[in-house]
Amino acid sequence: MPEGHSVHRLARQFQDVFGGSALRVSSPQGRFAAGAALLDGQCLLEATAHGKQLFLRFANGLYLHVHLGLYGAWDFGGDDTFRGSSSIGAPRRIGERESGSVENSGSYSGPPEPVGAVRVRLVSAHGWADLRGASTCAAITGEEARAARAKLGPDPLHLAPGDREEFIARLLRRKTAVGLLLMDQSVLAGVGNIYRAEVLFRQGIDPWTPGNTLSVESAGLLWDDTVAAMSDGVRDGRIITTPAALWSGGDAGPLDGEAHYVYQRAGQECRRCGAAVALTEIGARKLYWCPGCQN
Repeated sequence: MPEGHSVHRLARQFQDVFGGSALRVSSPQGRFAAGAALLDGQCLLEATAHGKQLFLRFANGLYLHVHLGLYGAWDFGGDDTFRGSSSIGAPRRIGERESGSVENSGSYSGPPEPVGAVRVRLVSAHGWADLRGASTCAAITGEEARAARAKLGPDPLHLAPGDREEFIARLLRRKTAVGLLLMDQSVLAGVGNIYRAEVLFRQGIDPWTPGNTLSVESAGLLWDDTVAAMSDGVRDGRIITTPAALWSGGDAGPLDGEAHYVYQRAGQECRRCGAAVALTEIGARKLYWCPGCQN
């Protein structure tokens, strides 16, 4: 499932390439036909993200609300003025990287014929976006959008006043293992399996530690490191949690297998202590951790 940094990059891309434009909205697949009719011809005013959820606000007061889930992805294309990634979402084909930049065409005359089950298609004068496989795709009111956001915890990429303190309070009031709490979107919005494993490792926290036994200082540092890691993800378009000193190519970036400390490294030596990275399940999700560093 795409993590929060990808959805924030999606929001930026929609704002950059479609913001202020009247869009043709359709549902080639047919499953979103009624919703598309409500949005068709409207100007996109704002694209925002909260955690893993995308909200596109239109001039008639309605929102396109999208949660990509496990299989959702957006594909993009357009003319030589259209800029951005050609695909953001799941499934990942090359690690956690997005697909490359849009291949622009100076002879652009409109979007191509839909391929596969395109739930919704957005078209401007200069480009298009196709959504497939999302778990949520709905046209909702402003009140419904506010209600959806209200169910979510603080987003580390918003940096709103009081969010750090709110996260600490939500974490410390629960007896649940911190490895589960970080994936609970009502506690912290946007963190998925990779950031969960990597930030807990970087902070040296045992994933089974009850949230209410952490100190305020430890909880605050956990928030700070999550903010830093996810902000790097927004910048890079990829989750990289290791420093350049561990990369074969140095500042050129990590090779495959060098981007993470523990994620998908079960049985390999910990990059810090040499212990074997462990793999188990928590909350029906795989958990990678180091028994040597996180105890």
